[in-house]
Amino acid sequence: MSPSAFTAAAQRLVKKHKLATARHEFYLIIRPEDRNRGAPDPARWIDPLMAHQGIDYRVSLLRAAAFHGSSHQAAMVFQVVVPKQLRSFQIGRHQLQFVYQAPEIFEQVNQLDWLDKIKTPDGFAKVAGIELTLLDCVRYFHKASGIDGVAQVVKDIGAKAAPRKLAMLAGFYENSSVRRLGYLLDLAGHQSQSKALEPFAGKAKSFKPLDPAIKPILGNSGVDEEKNVKWRLTIHESVEVDF
Repeated sequence: MSPSAFTAAAQRLVKKHKLATARHEFYLIIRPEDRNRGAPDPARWIDPLMAHQGIDYRVSLLRAAAFHGSSHQAAMVFQVVVPKQLRSFQIGRHQLQFVYQAPEIFEQVNQLDWLDKIKTPDGFAKVAGIELTLLDCVRYFHKASGIDGVAQVVKDIGAKAAPRKLAMLAGFYENSSVRRLGYLLDLAGHQSQSKALEPFAGKAKSFKPLDPAIKPILGNSGVDEEKNVKWRLTIHESVEVDF
């Protein structure tokens, strides 16, 4: 078929809900079992999609947390960390969200030793390892259900993190994010993992809020504010997790 004939035929199949378009010139075959959701699970096609676009990636945040055993995370959004600004999109009932990480950092942390694989009937998808998932969640906490959501992930999977690997990867992330993770690991009782991050707290020059989304009230006497000296963090509100 000529390119124009193929495009016309593909568009007819899209209208009949037998194909779906994930990106320009990238089509998904909708099998009968996928029709209720409008498209197959993104884990089945994210790898060829990113290869089609020539962009490296890793599945991370809440979807990665669920993969590693954080049962509290429904992972309604399929979150992918990439070194390029990409627009998020919805296909059928699936919502894909692309989270930007600076290329120089992405290149250093997106290594096979620090990644895992989601196996599917069609192949595999690259997913952040446990340590990278924890750091991504705390770095991009606003996309991971906030500090409470991250605390839940830390409680659920933090004990599985290798302390030495966690400390090595933490060197590529902002010091404040690492300190927040250390505090949440302490809170969850994962002592060996939190201890591996203690040297980062020693480099801190100022206190940072545990939750930057909470703005302190002007004139507050400080009654509801706690200073965590160990991690050099200001705690404006208690963290809530399910047990």
